[in-house]
Order: sequence, then C-alpha cells, then structure tokens
Amino acid sequence: MLDVIKTETDNTATLTLTGRVESMTAPKLEEVLIPAYETMQNVTLDFAALEYISSAGLRVLLMGEKKSKEKGGKQTLINVSEAILEVFEMTGFDSVLNIE
Repeated sequence: MLDVIKTETDNTATLTLTGRVESMTAPKLEEVLIPAYETMQNVTLDFAALEYISSAGLRVLLMGEKKSKEKGGKQTLINVSEAILEVFEMTGFDSVLNIE
C-alpha cells in the first residue's frame, strides 16, 4: 500500500509518501510525480514514512529526475531512512539522486 499526499508552496510540490513503493504501487507514485512538473519547477519527496522501495520505485524516481532536468528544476529526497539509503547506495542511485 502507498499513500501520496501532495502539497504545493511557491514553485515546489512536496510529495509525502507513506507505505511501500513496489511494482503494484509505483504507478500511483508516477501518476502524481510526473504531472507535478507541469505546474511546479521543483519536487520534494518526503520519505519519512516510506518503509520500502523496489526497483519499480527506483525507475519512477529516475523518470522524475529526468523530468526535473528537462524543466530546469530540482527533485529532492528528504528524510530518507537508513534502510532505503542503503538501497540507493547499493544501486548507485545515491550519486544520481539529490538526497538531503
């Protein structure tokens, strides 16, 4: 299960993720993340309540990163847990994604 709550301030959309991003829920994240760049320059993803991310979720994050660069904006991940950070480090995503 995945819940995505979107809030907007100035030119940044913040997506607060709760649950798990896996093959069944990654499309839900994609449906919110990619269109956010139509109206916002920057997107912040708050991972404080995210329990798990699979390769399907990583693919969506890469799509978001690509879209942010196309729009001249920035995609930022915040409150990333040690377990998820470990996934990013093992896959090399820590050098591709902006993690704060």
